[in-house]
Amino acid sequence: MEEGLSALRRIADGTAIEYTVEALVVLVGAPRLRANGIHPPQTPNSPNEPELALYAAVAEEHPQDAHSRYNGLIRRLVSFERALEQRTERSPASRAPAAPVAAAVRGVGLRP
Repeated sequence: MEEGLSALRRIADGTAIEYTVEALVVLVGAPRLRANGIHPPQTPNSPNEPELALYAAVAEEHPQDAHSRYNGLIRRLVSFERALEQRTERSPASRAPAAPVAAAVRGVGLRP
């Protein structure tokens, strides 16, 4: 997740041009991440359908097993989102991410 956030940060500040697989995973998960206190940076020219862009990127890197790799990435993202939701449900008043998540987010220059 950290690599994806970092890649989005580089795209947002203009030091990177292409969306990496990791950045696209974060874009796919952005609505749930935002709902739980992690705010990925807004990026120029974000794909309208990040799921399709992610699949295309995975297929380009791994044409023989793109489907299974894509599904694996989505499973890991959903697992992360669920764990994050469980942590934030424990303190619903703040809706802030738990300390380790907040530290990781700060490490790549985002605001928790």
